[in-house]
Amino acid sequence: MADGCYRIFPLGDNALTIEFGTDISELLNNKAISLAGYFEAQPFPGFIETVPAYTSTTIFYDLVTVRNEFAGFATAFEAVENIVENVLDKLDKASENGSRIVEIPVSFSESRALDLDFVAESNGLDRSEVIEIFISKIYRVYMLGFLPGFAYMGEVDERIDLPRKASPRLKVPKGSVGIAGRQTGIYPLESPGGWQIIGRTDVELFTPHEDSLCFLRPGDLVTFVEVETSLQ
Repeated sequence: MADGCYRIFPLGDNALTIEFGTDISELLNNKAISLAGYFEAQPFPGFIETVPAYTSTTIFYDLVTVRNEFAGFATAFEAVENIVENVLDKLDKASENGSRIVEIPVSFSESRALDLDFVAESNGLDRSEVIEIFISKIYRVYMLGFLPGFAYMGEVDERIDLPRKASPRLKVPKGSVGIAGRQTGIYPLESPGGWQIIGRTDVELFTPHEDSLCFLRPGDLVTFVEVETSLQ
């Protein structure tokens, strides 16, 4: 990561963002995840948390603590920026965590695949072809957001991609598997949403009573497996 291809900018008065680029890629996502993991394991005084995204990492910190602990800098932002730059100079791919492979069962029955027929018709395919294409790929979890445990995954095969709905649903059932362009994701909770729903799983994505709040995490590799309808 010592190639200097990044920019750092403030996000409010108690956070900064490190952006490695603007193109969605596994390489840039690895950099964001690796940097976040470093500070989660080796926090500096005043550190609160990191939030990795597709191609960036945001670091939140306590303004007062940073100012007190790093009084030699004019601002808390400059202090944390300096810490980050020093880490980037020595952080490389060797520090990246290995990806987990996670298998998720999905029902593609008519009552649960609310938009599967629409996705198929729009792409000149039948239901079985859409399912086969969808489950044949391995999807990378690029980031979590929108809802607790909602994983943004990619990339969906271009043969079945479809934009978000022009008018979102007011209620998308919990566990719904959706497509939005080249992305796929699973709704961990019932909520409004505009993704094209092609199936549903009963895997719990938001696990607040477990050691980890979210079942999936950035960097995971996900495979979907078709199962017979068993959801209620």
